[in-house]
Amino acid sequence: MNIAVSAPLPQTQATPPVSRARSLGRRVTLLLLLPSTLWFLLMLLMPLVIILVFSFGERSAVGGYGGGLTLENYLNLGSRAQAFWNTLTLAPLGTLACLLAAYPLAYFLAVKVRSNKSLLLTLVIVPFWTSFLIRTYAWIFILSGKGIPALLETFGIADVRLINTPWAVLIGIVYGYLPLMVFPIYVTLEKLDKRLLEASGDLGASGFETFRRITLPLSAPGVITGVMLVFILLMGEFLIPAILGGGKVFFVGNALVDLFLQSRNWPFGSAVAMTLVAMMLAIIGLYLKLAARFGGPRNDGVL
Repeated sequence: MNIAVSAPLPQTQATPPVSRARSLGRRVTLLLLLPSTLWFLLMLLMPLVIILVFSFGERSAVGGYGGGLTLENYLNLGSRAQAFWNTLTLAPLGTLACLLAAYPLAYFLAVKVRSNKSLLLTLVIVPFWTSFLIRTYAWIFILSGKGIPALLETFGIADVRLINTPWAVLIGIVYGYLPLMVFPIYVTLEKLDKRLLEASGDLGASGFETFRRITLPLSAPGVITGVMLVFILLMGEFLIPAILGGGKVFFVGNALVDLFLQSRNWPFGSAVAMTLVAMMLAIIGLYLKLAARFGGPRNDGVL
């Protein structure tokens, strides 16, 4: 007796509800990101493309962009060497000065303060309630002959000149950018597990050893974030050198203002700007490597 066994019919597998939900979620996410992506391409990349095109052109007879294709603008960057030198020296020094001033303050606010912390944090950001221009102008009086030099003269220290010097620019940088350095470091230290500090002390480590081996490495993401925030902004700074430097301490930002608004040499100004952008991309690349090495800035919730 033969029994015929028929092959099972293929079954159509329906898409699981979870997979459909994920697919729909990805589509909704892409749809929501589309406006911001287009805005990013339009408002950030397009101006850079235009500046790049300008940098290979020539200045017209009446100023501005006159077309053409030449490398002369890049070959003449040496004429702005002093502006690049001032930027590449004073920007790192100003960033370092901000870090040295901000870290103790952030550590005090995050670790030592137990009460009135909100009030102290508010005092840190109070300068931002006033125009940056007005606050910088106030330092002209403080650093001029009737300010700190006059005070030093009463103690027998005469002929001290601060205004229109690199020292005045550094002081203005620390004053203007200190809060931007304080808060990333503060956020990192605030999230630091205090039990690690207590355990280090219980194991016999000194306060300095605890700071060097635990506090400083764990606060590195905040330090890196604060350093990059300040340094990137300083690379394009022009207001502080213009006011406190008195035209004697020129940054690349001041050169760009002169080339675009005064001499109207847009192609040469574009070449200077693109060189600055290339330098910043190299610095950001270094930042990403350091951030990856120390766990990245996302671990501290700052960026």
